[in-house]
Amino acid sequence: MSLGRVFIIDDEEHVRKTVSLALKQGGYEVLEAADGEDAMATIQSGLSVRAIICDIALPKVKGHDLIAFIRAKLPSVPVIVLTGHPDVQGAAALFKLGVVDYLIKPAQAQTLLEAVRRAIGEQAVFE
Repeated sequence: MSLGRVFIIDDEEHVRKTVSLALKQGGYEVLEAADGEDAMATIQSGLSVRAIICDIALPKVKGHDLIAFIRAKLPSVPVIVLTGHPDVQGAAALFKLGVVDYLIKPAQAQTLLEAVRRAIGEQAVFE
């Protein structure tokens, strides 16, 4: 039984696949996008997800612009940033946009699962 769908937006294929595997093993369905344009098109199509994990250094659309778009289209869906380039000022701006968590690559599978569970308000399920 699935715990719901999580949308992963990251241009690095190995990151998307690693995060996807961790979430699938944690009981989630996963949807992926490799750039901001694809992510926006997917969201525009009526996406139903429980959470979004998003890189901010993306091709085609700036991460901050994408998160503002997500907030406008899916205001109640929690957004978790996963970045390889942490920046305190950038993080502060993202939290003002409604980001609920800010993780630094490479994040451990358990850290990702805990962040998603916190974001959607689920109790952790211990295997």
